[in-house]
Amino acid sequence: MPSREAIEGLVALVEQGKFIEALEKYYADDATTTENMGEPRRGRETLIANERGVMAAFPTIHSRCVRPYFVDGNRAVIRWQFEFVPASGPTRRMDELAYQLWKGDKIVEERFFYDPAQMRT
Repeated sequence: MPSREAIEGLVALVEQGKFIEALEKYYADDATTTENMGEPRRGRETLIANERGVMAAFPTIHSRCVRPYFVDGNRAVIRWQFEFVPASGPTRRMDELAYQLWKGDKIVEERFFYDPAQMRT
């Protein structure tokens, strides 16, 4: 089960825009993430590479946790709201749920649920 400090630490880093630091600190080496019903990305280094790609496409990303988040045993659900600001073009807003499986204070599996239409221009 994740500690309250781990969940709060993850939320704080993401809200500060420290996405890579959040992955490095709170994701297991073999963590997986899945977007909706897509194929999972496997391994923390793969997750970091993907995040760097998102950050390159959107130089400014604002994020906030819509509280409360929910923890039950080793599962957590966090609702996030993001604003993705590209170098040029319209800002995109996304509301998503992150459904996480934790082992201790590390995320081992995460699935994101959101409407992909939110990211269309």
